Amino acid sequence: MLSALSNILKIPELRQKVVFTLAMFLVFRAGTHVPVPGVDASTIEQLFTQGNLFGLLDLFSGGALSKFSVFAMSITPYINASIIMTLLTVVVPKLEQWSKEGEEGRKKITQITRYGTVVLGFVQAVGMALGLKAAIINPSVGSILLVALTLTAGTTFLMWLGEQITEKGIGNGISLIIFAGIVSRLPDGINVIFQYLKAGTISYFNVVLFLIIALAMVIFVIAIQQGQRRIPVQYAKRVVGRKMYGGHSSHIPLKVNQAGVIPIIFASSVLMFPVTIAQFIDVEWVKTAAGWFAWGTALNTTLYALLIVFFTYFYTAVTLNISDMAENMKKYGGFIPGLRPGKPTADYLDRVMTRITLVGAVFLAFIAVLPNVVVWATNIQGVYFGGTALLIVVGVALDTMKQIESLILMRHYQGFMK
Repeated sequence: MLSALSNILKIPELRQKVVFTLAMFLVFRAGTHVPVPGVDASTIEQLFTQGNLFGLLDLFSGGALSKFSVFAMSITPYINASIIMTLLTVVVPKLEQWSKEGEEGRKKITQITRYGTVVLGFVQAVGMALGLKAAIINPSVGSILLVALTLTAGTTFLMWLGEQITEKGIGNGISLIIFAGIVSRLPDGINVIFQYLKAGTISYFNVVLFLIIALAMVIFVIAIQQGQRRIPVQYAKRVVGRKMYGGHSSHIPLKVNQAGVIPIIFASSVLMFPVTIAQFIDVEWVKTAAGWFAWGTALNTTLYALLIVFFTYFYTAVTLNISDMAENMKKYGGFIPGLRPGKPTADYLDRVMTRITLVGAVFLAFIAVLPNVVVWATNIQGVYFGGTALLIVVGVALDTMKQIESLILMRHYQGFMK
């Protein structure tokens, strides 16, 4: 590992990219400590210690929301806008046409995504300002608007920061910002475990068991994230002009977890809806019904797993067009050995994808409910491990390592992976 790191320092271009990325991380972490003006921070802290909806939202925001800093909304509006644009690309013909136009089309879609981020960010910021109205020192219309504009500006700045990292640094900037937010909570988690040990709430056996589960799950997530079913494809020889093309073998890599973390985000959003409504309706039976959907209850956990399985199949079907894949193979003279091109190939690919998506869906459901299992097995509460955070950290780390690997190998140095 030390020799691999020294190879990075030997390449001036790569060294500059690494330094720039680390500098942007410092800017991001500094921004998380800049408070929103006109807000009482102590009131916010009390809301988050009650273990209600606000604590759950802080869980997904990487801890920035509990400080109510200018980056409190993190990059969530951008993620939502990107998901909406991905779904609209399948439905709206103009967007589908742009997605097939290469770099120019992607620039147009990116520009619309930016505008959508600002709009969604402002709507979410207004909702947060109204929901946390009790924490605003002077809850007038001007103060609420100031809070909303500050939060929207923070999200917009993070979007710009992520694009700068993508352009001048290493890896996907938006993903790395989320990665940095999640990893930054690691020292707090270690401190919580240390305080539990000091108070005698848990034993060293609980800590060792927690570490074993954590290590096993990281290895398991890496195996599933990298897992794929390779469908062999043979290309027939064809003559175009005076040149001959084809005559080689290849494969179609069908990923086990094709949907990524999107199903978990969708499922958590749906389950948080009744709890969110109950926060603003002071009716006893509504609050009782919302309590059934509280985080960690049996009903919540069961519905969470079922919704993740459903959204995994839904998002995979939306983003992976089997018919187009089979048609493109046929157009370029490709075929799966033993199958005719066209509909038989599409049916076969659809059948294979349905089976491996089931494995990916069960995997995502298990990862999502893992925090409840960890708490039950180790009795360590207040340390979040699993779900979206684990998938993002492992996925971003793997993608960034691959990019560094390719940059190193381009200059004939030995990379990370052997």
